[in-house]
Order: sequence, then C-alpha cells, then structure tokens
Amino acid sequence: MGCCGSKEGSKRKWKPLEDRSCTDIPWLLIFVLFCVGMGFICGFAVATGAAARLVSGYDSYGNICGQKNTKVEGIEYSGLDQTKNKYVFFLDPCNLDIVNRRIKSIALCVSECPSTELHTLKEVQEFGKNNGSKLCSYQLEVSKYTTDPESSKLCPKLPVPPSKSIPLFHRCTPVDVSCYANFAEALITFVSDNSVLHRLISGVMTSKEIIIGLCFLSLVLSMILMVIIRYISTVLVWILTALVVLGSIGATGVLWWLYVDHRKSLTDKLPADQLEVSRDNVQALLVYAIAATVFTVILLLLMLIMRKRVALTIALFHVAGKVFIHLPLLVFQPFWTFLALMFFWSYWVMVLLFLATTGDPVKNEQGFVEFKMSGPLQYMSWYHFVGLIWISEFILACQQMTVAGAVVTYYFTRDKANLTLPILESVFRLLRYHIGTVAKGSFIITLVKIPRLILMYIHSQLKGKENACARCILKTCICCLWCLEKCLNYLNQNAYAATAINSTHFCTSARDALVILVENALRVAAINTIGDFVLFLGKVLIVCTTGFAGVLALNYQRDYTVWVFPLIIVCLFAFLVAHCFLSIFEMVVDVLFLCFAVDTKYNDGTPGKEYYMDKALMEFVENSKRAMKDRSRGGRPDSADGRELKPMATGASSA
Repeated sequence: MGCCGSKEGSKRKWKPLEDRSCTDIPWLLIFVLFCVGMGFICGFAVATGAAARLVSGYDSYGNICGQKNTKVEGIEYSGLDQTKNKYVFFLDPCNLDIVNRRIKSIALCVSECPSTELHTLKEVQEFGKNNGSKLCSYQLEVSKYTTDPESSKLCPKLPVPPSKSIPLFHRCTPVDVSCYANFAEALITFVSDNSVLHRLISGVMTSKEIIIGLCFLSLVLSMILMVIIRYISTVLVWILTALVVLGSIGATGVLWWLYVDHRKSLTDKLPADQLEVSRDNVQALLVYAIAATVFTVILLLLMLIMRKRVALTIALFHVAGKVFIHLPLLVFQPFWTFLALMFFWSYWVMVLLFLATTGDPVKNEQGFVEFKMSGPLQYMSWYHFVGLIWISEFILACQQMTVAGAVVTYYFTRDKANLTLPILESVFRLLRYHIGTVAKGSFIITLVKIPRLILMYIHSQLKGKENACARCILKTCICCLWCLEKCLNYLNQNAYAATAINSTHFCTSARDALVILVENALRVAAINTIGDFVLFLGKVLIVCTTGFAGVLALNYQRDYTVWVFPLIIVCLFAFLVAHCFLSIFEMVVDVLFLCFAVDTKYNDGTPGKEYYMDKALMEFVENSKRAMKDRSRGGRPDSADGRELKPMATGASSA
C-alpha cells in the first residue's frame, strides 16, 4: 500500500490537509492477514473437491456425477464410474426438510432427466430402456422395475414430474415448482390459509408492470430531490415541510375516500373469489387510512414543536448543495458501494456453497454419504461468517472515508476554482494512507454487530420456549447493542472525517472528533439533528408519493388482486432508494459541520487565521448568535455560539 512510518508523534494541533502520513499500519497488516485467511478457505474448498461436488453434484453414495470416483470405505455403491451419468436425480424431489433446508430423498446420477411425466413403473422402465437413464436405485436392474417387491422404496415416487437440469448445476429440477409450495408457505409463518398466499402471489404477478414502474418512479424522485437540494436549498426546507404536511393530509383524505368508495361498491353480486378479494381490499384501505391519520397527527405535532428550529438548517443545506455542485459524482457513491457489496456477497455465497460440500465422507444414520469437516477445519464457517461482517463494514467505511475526504478537500480549499478531482484524490489518500484506519473502525463495528446477531439468532430459536424474563433480557441486550452500534457508527464517521482533516490514527481522531462534538453540543442538537429530520422528511415524501401513486395505479387497474404485497414491495424499494441517495447528503452535512467546528475553533478571521467557511455558513452563525442574544437579553452567551466571527480574508471563496 506504499505506507511508511507514522509521523503523528505528539502533534495535537489540527492542520487540515497537511503533514499527510500513514495511519494504523498494524491494523492494515491484520486486515491483510485476515483476507489471506479468507482466500485460504476458498482455495481449500476448491482444492478438496468441493467445487466439483457443488457444480457437478453427487449422489447419496458419494459419487460425483460425470466422472470416475474412488471407493468410500463402508459404502457399497461408492466408487462407481459415473462418466456418462452427468445429472443428479432425486427419487422424491418434493420431500423437503424445512428445518435443514434440504431435499430428504435418495439422489442418483442419471444420464438424462425425464422431460415428460411418468405415471407408472412401466413408464419408468421404458424410459430407462430407451434412454439408458436408470431412475431407480443402483441395486435394482431395469428389467425388475415392475416385478421386484422393493420397487416402491427403490424407485421414484409416482408420478415422476417432468424436470430439466439447472444451468451450470447439473440437478434435475421439476419444471412445475408447485411441489415447493409447502416449503414457501412454511417460510411465511403469518399465512394460515393457502388461498391467502396464492392471492398475494397472484396480486404481485398481475401488478408486476406497475411495481416496476413505481420503483423507477422512486429512483427519479430521489434524483429530482437531489437536484432540488443542489439548486434551491434556501427554500428547500420550507417547501419540503409544506409538501410533507399537505401531502400527508391529502393522502389521508384520499385513503378515507377510497375506503368509502370501495365499501359502497362492495355487493354480493360479485363472484365469490372476487368478493373475497374486494373485502380484503376494503379492510386493507381501512387499515391504511387509520395508519395515515395517526401518522399525520404525529407529524403535525412534531412540526409544531420544531417549527422555530427548522430555519437553522437552511444555510448548512445551502453549503452542502454547493458541495454537490462542485462534486456531482458524490451522488453516485452508493452505486459503487452497492456494486462492491454485491461482488463480495456473491463471492461469499459461492465459497459458502463450496464449504457446504467440503470435508471427509462419513456414513449417516440412513447408510448414505455426507461430507463433514472435522477438527479445526470445522471452524472455517465461523471464520467465513466473521469475514462477511467485517469486510462488508469495511466497504461501507471506505465509502464514508471517501466522502469525508472529498468534502474536507472542498471545505479547506480556499479557492474552489483550484479543485481538480477531489473524489479521486480522496480515494488515493484512502488507499495510500488510511486503509488501516478504515479496517480498525470497521472491526470495532463488527465486534458489536456479531454479538447482536448471535443474540437475535438465539431469540429466534427460543421463540415460544423461553419465559417472559429471559425474553425481556434478550430483547434488552439486543436493543442496547443496537444503540451502541448506532453510536459507534456516528463516532466512526466523524473519526474518518478527523483522519481526513489531520491524518491522525483512528483512536486519536475519534477522541478529537468527540471533543469537538462535545464542545459544540448545542450546535449538534440544533443543526445536525434537525438536518437529519429534514432529510427524513425527504424520505417520507418519496415513500408517500410513490405509495400514493401505487394506490392510484392499482385503483385505476381495478383488477381484483390483493394490494398489500405490491404496495409493500414498492414502498420498501422507494425507502431503500431514498435512503441511499439522501444518506450521502446527510454524510456531507455531518462532515461539513465537523469542518466548520474545527474552523471556528482554530481560526478567528485575523490575518494568518482566516476562516475557510462559506459566507452563507458565516451568515447562518451570525443569525443564530443574534437570535441567542435576543433571547438571553443581556445574559452570558454560549461560549461556542457567542464567539465573534469576523469576515473572511480576501482569499476565501464563497463559491
């Protein structure tokens, strides 16, 4: 990584973008060694034959399909030459073990999957003679399929469904997946009636074009909101507040109107199935209307309480909007992070599948072969699980450090015209100096997240078995760990910004950032929190607009389908998209605030100590200071907000 020894020493004064040096080198080495361990697990899984067992498949006797095999001691039909038999066929593919998520059936290697349904053993026998594909157990000859008394146990369950091989994975999979309905219904525990599940699925399939269109609408709305933040940030807060309030009131009224309209149109003349669906829609509309009414009342109360503080965010949003004008590619940071996460998660799942078929062949209770790891190798899965959490958090932390570095470069560059490629410069500094810091910060989050996930797993396994006291203790621990994780995430983000400013180690940066935040506690409460609330209103606006458009579209379609699943899918996707876009803006606001606090602490506007801040941000502070003086009326002003701010030197830019 081109790192060198740390030059931090006893340096304590903040020096933005100066004295750049490598940070947390030991943690860089630890992270590299951990990644080498992850690579070793992948190599071990492939080298021990797991890749062949995963891709080609293997039968219940340990034979890998499509190749010659070695004899497994104690297993009679192992070591067979399966060169011509390239596909795995299950005697009963619909016999699913829901707990262990596997097929409870004898698996055989066959040369061809049955493409048509076979109703009798005679047809199974004819298929074997014509195609050379034996669908009964190896010990049974094709000529004895119809005469042997053990045929009912050694041959596939009748009727044999038509099947095709999965691309890349040589398994005979039934063409009609209806036999997996029980498995799907068991996963959806809240469904007590099969017809409910079928109606939900049919509702999604009937409305798939509307769902896709609404998901695209949420993406467009998020982009439009980012444009609004960039260009009209001065009036954005009030426009957004008014739109959310009016939109909530209007949506609530429309939902009540739709409920009344659908209830009036509910008659017994409809067919039975359409009548039941229509009743479900009326009930769903009633629930939506009541929930919207409660939400609107709570929102109005919050706006009434916070109306005087909303104006404090305008100037900070104005500066953040200028950041996106100069750094428009910041908007696309969630896409690169998403692609990196998808690539890593795909790799992780692939290695996990390899591990599932890795190990030595052992004989199970039924006399068939299973592959299990023994000794220290059995802990590879745990190591792999820790890697999932740590590297995922590492990728997210790299995004935070990249955004922080770009914003810090923007803030502490006096002449904004001299900005060249601040995002690429931030990525270079991350790779050149601060990978160790990101690894350490992400590891701290991992230390908190893993115990929380373990407790959540224990809680899910003991659901209905533990007493009320144990359930309360578990939920309390999970909640406390969740709160700790959120606090550490916020502190980590500010620590990365401090590292980007002053090139200090993680712990030093976290301590310095915490001191700055504590010194500006009132500003944090009045600016940062209100900014987050306004961004939350933006997310609510996008979700409500998309959901409202979904209600109108489904109402216009007038097909008798259940609305619940389509609307839930659309609203969840809309929130995810809005969160990805606005979280970047929120991150920029937080970094700007830390830069502003450092600026006001070490500069006073005198020659040699000119402010870096934007004029709009300076006016914002002056206005808030004046408001505090008006409220105090001669009282002692706060040490943070009462400090006189002098104009910037000529070299400072207000662009």
